Amino acid sequence: MRPMRLDMAGFTVFRDETTVDFTDADFFALVGPTGSGKSTVLDAICFALYGTVPRWGGARGLSNALAPSAGEARVRLVFESAGARYVATRVVRRDSRGNVKTANAGLQLMPAGFDVTKLDTGLSPEDLGEVVAGTPAEMERAVLEAVGLPYEQFTSCVVLPQGQFADFLHAKPATRQQILVNLLGLGVYEEVQKRATERAGQAEARLEAVDRMLGGLADVDDAALADAETGVARARELAEAVAAAVPERELARAAARDARAALTALDAELAVLGGVRPPDGVAEVARAVAAARAGADAAATAVALAEEREEKLRGELAGAGDESVLRLLLKAYADRDRLAGEAESVRAALGAAEGEHGAAVAALAEARSAAERADAALEAAFRAHEEAKATDQAVALRAHLVDGAACPVCEQVVPRVPPVPAGSAVTEAVAAGKAARTASDAAKRVVQERDAAARDLERVLLHARAEHDQLAARLAELDGQLAGAAAPEALRHDLAEHARLRRELEEAAGAVRAGRDAARRARGALDAAEERLRAAWRDFDAIRDGLARFGPPAADREDVAAAWSALTGWAGGEAQRRRAERAGLAATVAEAETAAAGVDKRIAGIFASAGLPVDDEPVRAAAVAVERAEAAHRRLLERREQAAELREQRAGHERDARVARTLAGHLRANNFERWLLAEALDLLVDGASRILRELSGGQYDLVHDKGEFFVVDHHDAGLRRGVRTLSGGETFQASLALALALSEQLAGMSTTAASLESIVLDEGFGTLDAATLDTVAATLESLAARGDRMVGVVTHVPALAERIPVRFEVRKNARTARVERTGL
Repeated sequence: MRPMRLDMAGFTVFRDETTVDFTDADFFALVGPTGSGKSTVLDAICFALYGTVPRWGGARGLSNALAPSAGEARVRLVFESAGARYVATRVVRRDSRGNVKTANAGLQLMPAGFDVTKLDTGLSPEDLGEVVAGTPAEMERAVLEAVGLPYEQFTSCVVLPQGQFADFLHAKPATRQQILVNLLGLGVYEEVQKRATERAGQAEARLEAVDRMLGGLADVDDAALADAETGVARARELAEAVAAAVPERELARAAARDARAALTALDAELAVLGGVRPPDGVAEVARAVAAARAGADAAATAVALAEEREEKLRGELAGAGDESVLRLLLKAYADRDRLAGEAESVRAALGAAEGEHGAAVAALAEARSAAERADAALEAAFRAHEEAKATDQAVALRAHLVDGAACPVCEQVVPRVPPVPAGSAVTEAVAAGKAARTASDAAKRVVQERDAAARDLERVLLHARAEHDQLAARLAELDGQLAGAAAPEALRHDLAEHARLRRELEEAAGAVRAGRDAARRARGALDAAEERLRAAWRDFDAIRDGLARFGPPAADREDVAAAWSALTGWAGGEAQRRRAERAGLAATVAEAETAAAGVDKRIAGIFASAGLPVDDEPVRAAAVAVERAEAAHRRLLERREQAAELREQRAGHERDARVARTLAGHLRANNFERWLLAEALDLLVDGASRILRELSGGQYDLVHDKGEFFVVDHHDAGLRRGVRTLSGGETFQASLALALALSEQLAGMSTTAASLESIVLDEGFGTLDAATLDTVAATLESLAARGDRMVGVVTHVPALAERIPVRFEVRKNARTARVERTGL
């Protein structure tokens, strides 16, 4: 797998659209400050192919794909694998509930020679080539077939991310063996062995099927063929005899059919003529029509008279004036009488309210004067109290002391307060003040009560005045309405006349409706009678039309009963004449049927002699017998040919089963795949050991034993150490040696799509000393110089980056990261 172009938008630190073009970058470095997003470029490659990234910890870390606050992330990778060019696309989105899900995933096989620079022109997905996978579920298998490696092996051999650089070095033997199987395509031999076993089983199953078919073809010998040929000859003789007898039988049957048809036609004519009889009540139909027409005329006359009277009453009612105006005037008279009585009551209530309100106002003034006098007395008592306190301060002070409290003057505790001396002016002033305050409070309460009573009476007075004014206005309005109006007795008389005219008008309208109903019934009776007459003529015409072929006489269209009588008499005469002809025609039918039965008996004898059942269509039956005999003869010949072909097929199936079983046995017995894996592992370890010697200055060699890796330390008397005992720098050197060997050695041996066309390293260069770093750089330059592999490193070591011709500098600001190509 060799990346060609990477497009990102909204992916982790790459919020804005970013493109990394690897088209001619055979040896490149991703450089930039720590945290700028160098490793994110490799994450995007892994994500586009496999939908996850090693440092996310699995597919559940999908939310890590989105840039902060971004709602969508898109990654598109164009890559080459085994000479074909593909484009992988993945899109993830955050829904309204904050869940991040894959919205789109697809893999397309691009047309040969497709120019990747056209991706910048806004091509639609349909322009990118054949769709290999269109859903996330289809992507896993499609990417495995295109790249040749599953996700775990891809991150161990192609893109080696941080923290997993030593996975292949420390992998279990079974895991490492499976990686080599995928890389070298050795599974093809197991598949060949499996398919050979399947083919052997299929050939043996076909062999058994052929044997069963041959067992069913045992009756195809020469004797069976001779019997079939004899049967064909007998069937042909039967067909010739039947062909000679059938025309005679057809002539006899035709004569019998003609005679039966003539007899049937005669019987049908007799049935038609015998069925001619007049319907019941035809004579009364015309009388019923006349009576119904007279009733309809009388009903129409009655309706006209009733309508004339109704129209006259309507005119009288219209001339009597407007009834609603009369009713309004009567109501106005009643309202004026009622309101006049109410006005007298309201005037009396108004006078009473005015008297009560005046008394309440006087009482309120008196209460306010009493309150003013009480306030003056309270003020005088207060001044007397102040004068007493000034003349007898000790007694005034004593009023505020309690037993056991300190004196506010001398600050000494007073165990017991002495009583106030009798006749003290202070005591008398205090008593007078209390009495004055009590009287003042009582006077103020009286003022409040009388003030509330006065306000209530004022509201009653205002309501009475408003009601009096309303009644006066309404009475004046009614007087104006009744000015010039007739007296109530005259108005009532006019209303009574309206009622009489309205009753008579209703009676006249009822009479009109009744007359119209009677007229409708009379017209219905007339229509029914006329319809019965028309039906009688239709029945007559239908019967006469049915007799048209016999030539019936002309009908009298004025009298339906006479027409029926003439037609019935004529039909009786015609029927009598035809009954005389029937006896001779019946004898002819019997003779023709006897002749046809004789021919049928002779044909039945022909079939009986041939051992076949009689059929209603002897010619067809004879032809079927011939066809069956010839078909049996053909089937016998075909079965003889089929038996010969099956014998040839049996020999071929037997040979195929023997060859397939032999091939499956050879592949299973030689353990061919295991031998090839051992050879591949030897080559891998030899190449990695050579690189490790260069990287370690001749100190270490890499060896393997039963699938486990060891290093031989030449600086420690050739001590063999397990790879898990190496230090961090030593582990990096050994892992790098294995990664380079995988790319350099095994890629040339691979026979499948799992060709290691690129390797990208993302770890450990900062832990190397200057000499080792120089060796690593020289090794990478040598690997890249071959021109058949892409080599990439992720580093922030300037000494290493400067030796790499193509550099992709990754920079990050507060919003997004961006990638800029420098160097060649």
